[in-house]
Amino acid sequence: MGGWDRSRKATLVVLALVLASTFDVFSRGGVASSALVSQSRRTTTYKAFTDPQMVSIRGYSGSAMEPFISGDGRYLLFNTSNVAPGIPALEFATRVDAETFKYKHEVDGANQSGHLSGTPSMDANGNLYFVSTRSYAQRLSTVYSGRFASGTVTGVHLVPGISGGTLGTIDFDVEVSPDGSTLYVSVGHFDGGPPTSASLTIFDNVGNGFVPDPHSARILRQVNRAGMLTYAASISTSGLELFFTRASPAGGDPAIYRAARTRVGQAFGHVQRVEAATGFVEAPAISADGTSLYYHRLVGSAFQIWTVTRP
Repeated sequence: MGGWDRSRKATLVVLALVLASTFDVFSRGGVASSALVSQSRRTTTYKAFTDPQMVSIRGYSGSAMEPFISGDGRYLLFNTSNVAPGIPALEFATRVDAETFKYKHEVDGANQSGHLSGTPSMDANGNLYFVSTRSYAQRLSTVYSGRFASGTVTGVHLVPGISGGTLGTIDFDVEVSPDGSTLYVSVGHFDGGPPTSASLTIFDNVGNGFVPDPHSARILRQVNRAGMLTYAASISTSGLELFFTRASPAGGDPAIYRAARTRVGQAFGHVQRVEAATGFVEAPAISADGTSLYYHRLVGSAFQIWTVTRP
């Protein structure tokens, strides 16, 4: 089995419990489609990152997915496995060094029993953003926020202004810029099986919520690619680098990509696959200083957090 059926984008399986529908687990056989192969031939690789290393989370033995490193480097946030029958929950660990963390416990106040909670991201002011299915059936919204401090989240609430709008359109991943001004939301369309499409959309902070950025399509024109699934963004502190995941809906391993620009507001370009992140890899998270890129990788039947580094 490969592709979305075993990745965190199998949130569909858990989401079925909420929608009371039949989003079945689906198998792709791990064979790259012609679309994915032809894409790899056209896309150059980004070689600055090297030395892939597994991240050790002392005291934790389960699958670890969706890594996020706090701006001060003190905390690793992640979620547990979403492979059915598991239901993802947010967890946190404290730093020992760049490749070693000590597991603490679930993120208090963030999780709700029976409902997915995952894909953590946090701005420099401690505002945590994540996705949860807890009210999707009623509100068609999944993006939540709250104040994070020392492993506890308070004031958890739906983020105003972000909604799929129709049943089957799901915001399944969220990334906040360090200054809190921008959200990069992964929007997928599902019709009872695999996603028919997935792309990134930008939302801007307007004080009491977020609104769609009118320039989103232009800024992400080279990031979102027709016929491919694009999701799981991570924005650099400068706002000049965007890391994301891209996969073929027909199967094959997803891969991590980098796009760049010379100033904020410009469109991202120079899209390249991160060469050092190999295998079944997703969910990049760039450190605040830009030297380490974290992601999760499928190893056997478990997901592990890995990192690559650059000068």
